[in-house]
Amino acid sequence: MIEKELKFRLVASERQFREIKYYFSLLHADSIVSGLKFAYNRQKAREGGYLMLGRKSLVKKETSMLTKEQAKWRLTNWKSMIKTYRNKGYSYPTISRIKKDIKLIAKGSNKK
Repeated sequence: MIEKELKFRLVASERQFREIKYYFSLLHADSIVSGLKFAYNRQKAREGGYLMLGRKSLVKKETSMLTKEQAKWRLTNWKSMIKTYRNKGYSYPTISRIKKDIKLIAKGSNKK
């Protein structure tokens, strides 16, 4: 691998500067890139207003206000709903849990 020097400007406190310098000295380039990608996506989600920690809160957000009719419509059009949820960045296990709750709502069950 070719060694290259990278210079950039960053507004940070002295403590943050030392911490960044420390991590950059210890981590491999692949780890730094994946960490930056994660941080970027998290920042984008926070700014977009859809960062909610934990799968339960995502499921609750998607299902808490649904009526029985809306739940039935979502189940009927499930393929388009999967696409919508994937565009929001939801994982397949999260989408599966959303579907489980939607099925309960469509049945008229209040088990939550």
